[in-house]
Amino acid sequence: MIITTPIGKLTLIEQDGFITNVSFDIEESPEIENENSPVLRQAIKELNEYFAGKRTIFTVPVKTVGTPYYQKVWEAMKSIEYGKTISYSDLAHLAGNRKAARAVGLACNRNPVSIIIPCHRVMGKNGSLTGFGGGIHIKQQLLELEKSM
Repeated sequence: MIITTPIGKLTLIEQDGFITNVSFDIEESPEIENENSPVLRQAIKELNEYFAGKRTIFTVPVKTVGTPYYQKVWEAMKSIEYGKTISYSDLAHLAGNRKAARAVGLACNRNPVSIIIPCHRVMGKNGSLTGFGGGIHIKQQLLELEKSM
């Protein structure tokens, strides 16, 4: 399902009661879309609340597919507080391998559930904005939204 947000259009995909994809690439769901899906409705509601500055934590069920280390990184990413940022190396430490900052970068790049799993809160070691699936300008907008609340 494609939704319109303050940062542009997002594609949401739900499978078997879980959100499996939130992306900036506009594509139709490979499955038949069920607009009456309670999980899709919940995701849309929570994203709208987030963009309105009324939600800091997502509760919609998500399911990700990736290597065991990517799973650890994505789980650790969920613990980054709203409005805060951390470096790739700090996230590597949280995920259990201090020396795996490059692997963390790949996990961020392959995060299938953007915004809900907040890869936009991960920065370069010197605090610089680094790659983001929606583009650096979108990452900046998300960080500014969170700092303004």
